[in-house]
Amino acid sequence: MYTLITGSLLVGYIIISFVSIFTINYILHHQKDYGSQLLAFLNILVILFSGIIYTTLIIFSLIFYPSEILWKLSIICGSLTLGISALINSFLKEYKKIPILPFVFYISFFGFLIGSLFSPDSIILINNTSNERQILITNISRINYLYNTVTGLTISIFQISLIIYFVYISIIMNISARNKRFTKGLIINNLFLGIPILMYIFYIYYQLTIFRELHLIFVWLNLISVCIMLIKKPEMFLILTNKIYYLNIYHKSGILLYSYKFEMEETLIDSSIWGNILIGINHILSEFVDKKDQIDVMQTKMTDIIVNYNNELGFAVLVITNKKNEILKSLMEKFMIDFESRYETELNMIQDLNKIINVSEFEEVKDIVEKNFNMYL
Repeated sequence: MYTLITGSLLVGYIIISFVSIFTINYILHHQKDYGSQLLAFLNILVILFSGIIYTTLIIFSLIFYPSEILWKLSIICGSLTLGISALINSFLKEYKKIPILPFVFYISFFGFLIGSLFSPDSIILINNTSNERQILITNISRINYLYNTVTGLTISIFQISLIIYFVYISIIMNISARNKRFTKGLIINNLFLGIPILMYIFYIYYQLTIFRELHLIFVWLNLISVCIMLIKKPEMFLILTNKIYYLNIYHKSGILLYSYKFEMEETLIDSSIWGNILIGINHILSEFVDKKDQIDVMQTKMTDIIVNYNNELGFAVLVITNKKNEILKSLMEKFMIDFESRYETELNMIQDLNKIINVSEFEEVKDIVEKNFNMYL
């Protein structure tokens, strides 16, 4: 019986290590799919800590080399993983905005946890195997780790608080999200994360090794679901963190040919003001410099303004977003191609700056916008 459990954990360890390495390699080669290098890096850290380092520390401290130090390191690693996961959840709600109170709480409790772990008798190893130095312990039920009251209570409060925070963030995002299909999946994942945490807390207080093994199994199941999500639906991070506020098309004379508002943002300056300033500057400069010298991105405190030009047909497309990324720039290029193909005749007819421009001719641009920027609608 116990040999079967040990063998199953070893097989699971090999499988989860392979899945983790594969996922990390995938993210490294598809960083732009996650909206930003920062989010890609944070997800790599979560997979690395939970799938490789945390799992290795647990397996070694149970099967290969029972050690209080390894077990304590696993607790620290698991706590760091939860902290990084909380940071990712915060960024999904509002990119690069770290809520002060939750993270002051996290850092404070993490400090308490480190302090309690290094206090005398915080965790005591109980090794009832016949040979303490054997290489492979088949009966892992004879290996147990006892927690003192302070350490057990600190870990419990720390983990339960983070799970409550995960669920809270998920619900807030689901309420405000454009595409609730992705946020519902996030809520399910965050709720499922509560199961291994609950198993761990049961292990702390009841000292039954079955809860410890169940904890590890549910950690693996949760990690596999996260890895599948990261590989199959990386656009989730782009959709939840990246916003487009306006798309404007300007004639070289500075006249606004078409404007599409994606969502209302009260704190943004009206897009037509930004557009007139930017297009005016660039078309003055374009008389004297090459196209490569024109401004293509302008940053403000709250937005990035991306501009694509077509000097031959005399227009520019301006997108105001909360942050630029490679996928958004690619979508703009595809939009430019469709717009040029659809309105080439009309654009050629208004090359003369003295000619009256009828902006009503461009009303059907909405269809092209919705085709190319569907993920932002």
